Amino acid sequence: MASTISKIPTHSLFKLLVSSSPKPPVSCFISTATATAENRTQKLERIADELLDLTKLERYDYSILFPETKTAEKTAFDIKLEKFDAAAKIKIIKEVRTFTELGLKEAKDMVEKVPVVVKKGVTKEEAEAIIKKLQELGATVVLE
Repeated sequence: MASTISKIPTHSLFKLLVSSSPKPPVSCFISTATATAENRTQKLERIADELLDLTKLERYDYSILFPETKTAEKTAFDIKLEKFDAAAKIKIIKEVRTFTELGLKEAKDMVEKVPVVVKKGVTKEEAEAIIKKLQELGATVVLE
């Protein structure tokens, strides 16, 4: 059995490979948007899994590499009445009424529920003035 093998000279084969235009891969015929979305989703899932599997030491290392941005300075504060002298209860109720604009019964109920936030979302200057007044009356007040 004799087989005929035609040999192509190597320089002709090289010219054929170099001169021919590249053909697009088969995946180009598939919608690139869906293929890209799937790849992106798979990549994000892989990254999320890797991040969840990190040890505390590895998370600390990442926190050093990627420091958090500086947090914004707090501008709104809450005033919390912790406790007060029983003798000064009426004076404290009157003072709470002045800066909360509550009625007598509502202010009395609020003061009796200590510890309680008596005013929310005030500026630092306003909060310091209120705290100073309440402390002069014998109350223990905290700025949150």
